[in-house]
Amino acid sequence: MAPRILLARHGQTAWSLSGKHTGRTDVPLLEEGRRGAKLLGERLHRAPYDGLAGVEVRTSPLSRARETCELAGFGERARAWDTLMEWDYGAYEGMTPADIQAVRPGWLIWRDGVPEGETLSEMTARADEVVAWAREEDRDVLVFAHGHILRSIGARWLGLPLDFAARIRLNPTSLSVLGWAYGEPAIESWNDLGHLAG
Repeated sequence: MAPRILLARHGQTAWSLSGKHTGRTDVPLLEEGRRGAKLLGERLHRAPYDGLAGVEVRTSPLSRARETCELAGFGERARAWDTLMEWDYGAYEGMTPADIQAVRPGWLIWRDGVPEGETLSEMTARADEVVAWAREEDRDVLVFAHGHILRSIGARWLGLPLDFAARIRLNPTSLSVLGWAYGEPAIESWNDLGHLAG
């Protein structure tokens, strides 16, 4: 069976709650985020995942992703990987979309990028690196990371340009699965929050 990639977005933080662009700023999880991470872990340790024995696990080195990984029960198996860090938002770090629209009307990150941060081509290259790694494995992989890098991975898994990621939203502590259908890359599930119901 062809390998899949399971994507876990980190739990809620004060900045994700307020909509601030949180790139390289190391914002900690809120209590709600810690609770969600534990519920995600419980889900991944039940059928059909059953703890994902033998699965390669990687995490962004930023604390909100690492802590989500640890609370979900995968900390000891995970390897930190800089490629999974969130988009470097440059001058827009800590700003909300409304803040940015006030100075740059009509702005869309997936089309316009950010000043003084990572370019669209740099984000595409990082997402492609994760996709290539996942496809080279002979088993499923699990990654803990951030909203925009995970959305970028989703777009590139499908072979689509980065701006497709604008159409596939991700909530904190969501679980998504990228796999295959009829031999073609496909989304098996996206932005699944069923575990948060408890």
